[in-house]
Amino acid sequence: MANIKSQIKRNRQAIKRTERNKAVRSELKTRTKNAEAAAAEGAENAEALARAAQKRIDTAAAKGVIHKNAAARRKSRLAKRLAKGAAEG
Repeated sequence: MANIKSQIKRNRQAIKRTERNKAVRSELKTRTKNAEAAAAEGAENAEALARAAQKRIDTAAAKGVIHKNAAARRKSRLAKRLAKGAAEG
């Protein structure tokens, strides 16, 4: 355990940020999974779900939860899967 006051505060801040980032990452995965599943089965709300997932990915990148290149990669893969689902269905 840290003895320095500033380090104790830093540890508290790190715990808060970790929990917040974990929640954001979890939501990203859930929304992406839902959008991919909808695209695979050809649901009519697949595009709306994909748009919501992309918005969350952009927000996470802007807040620094994920890297901007990682966000671009995830959005690209999601769009590719959505297009593949639309072509099949």
